[in-house]
Amino acid sequence: MKCKVACAIAISFGTLAAAQQQQNAFPQPTAAKEVTVTAIPGVIAAGATWKLVWQGPDNADGIIGTKDGGLLFAQEQPSTVGMLDPNDKFSILVRDTHGTGALAYDNKGRLIGAERTCSDPGGRPAECKEAAELVVLHPTRSVLASKFGDKTFWRMGEVVADSKGGAYFSDDAGTYFVNPAGKVSLVAGKEVRTNGMALSRDEKTLYLTNGRTIVTFAVQPDGTTNNQRDFAMLQGAAGGDGMCIDSEGRLYVTAGETGIQVFSVEGKHLGIIPLPRSASSVAFSGPNKKVLYAKGAGMTTPDGKEYRTPEGVRNNAKAIYKIDMIAQGFTGRPK
Repeated sequence: MKCKVACAIAISFGTLAAAQQQQNAFPQPTAAKEVTVTAIPGVIAAGATWKLVWQGPDNADGIIGTKDGGLLFAQEQPSTVGMLDPNDKFSILVRDTHGTGALAYDNKGRLIGAERTCSDPGGRPAECKEAAELVVLHPTRSVLASKFGDKTFWRMGEVVADSKGGAYFSDDAGTYFVNPAGKVSLVAGKEVRTNGMALSRDEKTLYLTNGRTIVTFAVQPDGTTNNQRDFAMLQGAAGGDGMCIDSEGRLYVTAGETGIQVFSVEGKHLGIIPLPRSASSVAFSGPNKKVLYAKGAGMTTPDGKEYRTPEGVRNNAKAIYKIDMIAQGFTGRPK
């Protein structure tokens, strides 16, 4: 293992939350496995290999690419935004994020965060009284959405920004849209179990995961949505999680142990890119946006063993990988 990865691991060990509440059962992540990538025409070449670029005992969610080809990721438990530069060097971009768990860049280049505050199920969520907000984290902080009607938000999931100053986001009760003036409207209630979301290239279609189903909504000129329909079905038993699109409009959907499932703009299943670990977040970045990054559950310690937490303590360890692609990520938006 290269020193930069090992050093990042050593630093990250010190941030493990000591206050995690003992629970009856938190399953440990499955161990990393060897994978063989098969060709998907126009997407990835056979034999392409993943490179481990970061790992640590704290979460690394909602990954997005940066303009210089690096990567940002939200670390809920230490309440930071981690950053990898184009050479995979790790640093912290933002601190005190109120448990932000998902990220987006808006049309002004501001970094948006979807807060989870103190609602981590491995902590003491029953004692958490801080409502979640959709916020600007960087370069200056402000609140974009704090309520839907008279209801505050709780443990936000995902966020994706459009090119007009609006953003789509989710929490445990639903999926929402906030327009540039701060008005929040409902996209779907909790009957749609949104773990991942993406916008089409022309921003006329919003994709949401809903268990093993991917659903779409028609986006209106003002950013509101209607006309929900089923778009595609994931293969395997895992539900969908983080998503991104490429320059041809293909959709990349993380689906646990199966890896990253790729769909055409018509909803045809094109193939699967297996990941060494259970996949839950994905984004294009790198030179010319032709590198795919993905985050998986678990990590290895510097001695090569799987990182394990004491019984009853949630294991939030994550690993980030990257792989060279034939496909190019969509360049019209950060994600």
